[in-house]
Amino acid sequence: MQKQYLIYLLLFCTIDCFAQKQEKIIPTPRPHQLKWHEAELGAVFHYDLHIFDGIRYGQGNNRINPIEDYNIFNPKELDTDQWVQAAKAAGCKFAVLTATHETGFGLWQSDVNPYCLKAVKWRDGKGDIVRDFVNSCRRYGIQPGIYVGIRWNSLLGIHNFKAEGEGEFARNRQTWYKRLCEKMVTELCTRYGDLYMIWFDGGADDPRGDGPDVEPIVNKYQPECLFYHNIDRADFRWGGSETGMVEYPCWSTFPVPCSHHKRIESNIDQLELLKHGDKDGKYWVPAMADTPLRGANGRHEWFWEPDDENNIYPLDVLMDKYEKSVGRNATLILGLTPDPTGLIPAGDVQRLKEMGEEIDRRFSSPIAQTSGQKKILTLNLGKKQTVSYCIIQENIKNGERIRQYKIEARINGKWKPVGSGESVGHKRIEKFEPIETTELRLTILKAIALPDIINFSIYSAK
Repeated sequence: MQKQYLIYLLLFCTIDCFAQKQEKIIPTPRPHQLKWHEAELGAVFHYDLHIFDGIRYGQGNNRINPIEDYNIFNPKELDTDQWVQAAKAAGCKFAVLTATHETGFGLWQSDVNPYCLKAVKWRDGKGDIVRDFVNSCRRYGIQPGIYVGIRWNSLLGIHNFKAEGEGEFARNRQTWYKRLCEKMVTELCTRYGDLYMIWFDGGADDPRGDGPDVEPIVNKYQPECLFYHNIDRADFRWGGSETGMVEYPCWSTFPVPCSHHKRIESNIDQLELLKHGDKDGKYWVPAMADTPLRGANGRHEWFWEPDDENNIYPLDVLMDKYEKSVGRNATLILGLTPDPTGLIPAGDVQRLKEMGEEIDRRFSSPIAQTSGQKKILTLNLGKKQTVSYCIIQENIKNGERIRQYKIEARINGKWKPVGSGESVGHKRIEKFEPIETTELRLTILKAIALPDIINFSIYSAK
């Protein structure tokens, strides 16, 4: 009898250990990636010398031709508090500033890049917008991030990371530029306290080639900071467009640690992979959706430009983007445009306020809510009510477990389907035509482990 008991015990332990081992292979986010998901909405502020030249931005021109007179930079009313307050009103939990962009001009007091605020007459050459911005973020409870544009530098003749020219001359300039970038990143990582994100525009390339070796610098001085990206690492991925939306399904997992990784197989459609992720991927690389606020009527402006006030997205369009980004397991970043005075224009401020109020109106007060580690969850509304939204959220600390689900409503005593899908992740917003119902049911049809649902909630159609 004792021998039989020992056999059973050994068998149970073996099965239990195997189950635990199986569960451990499900990719999970690192702590700073959890902050990415939880933020849901952020802003990126684009500011550079060409804001002040009075002509429309032309990417090709700005990447090639230096600004002749950098003293055109003169934002007399600059107020980063106003920027951050505008972003916060929309519901943003983090904000990012372009410390450098395509001109190469630095918005801080750099000791290694002479092409910076030290060189201008504004504030007697003592201005530091990066410091002002970071301080404003902390003042209003927003997590600060810094965007570093090193792929292009019109002043130094850097095109797609590469120094123009040939032979030893070009090689020496390339080496010098790589070291310059590393020194600038060191300044930005050591002078402004803890940062939410370091974002390299277009990436930071391959440190074994033309790119600087910036990842060790960020790891050393900002170990809890999101890193985006070089050829080896990306803590999140671009979602495949600048529409402010991602495709569905949108998985947080990916086959390699970086969206531009050298190990991506050549026969894979990389754009489709960016849009959808890979449900069987071994790495946690969640999606970003980004769009400029001024993107209506065929415009797509990351920087302030004259006569663009009528091109702010309407509220209904912004909410559609929110539901198709945040509601599809991505984090949404809105591009905001301070003007030559140094302020976010009044129309932009108003639209951001409207967006924040509408998000709260639709989703801050669920009619009913539940959670549980179950395959079936039911919401009893108590009485017949008109509804049009459901939200589902997994406990992503345990990974993405759900692979297929359906939502049904009890209408006139019968269960009728109102929604279905594949990926859930941090948040899935299901929108359907308004219905009158007394009860809703979520059924997990397929999962790779026990579903761990931290939120299943229903919202009014009003």
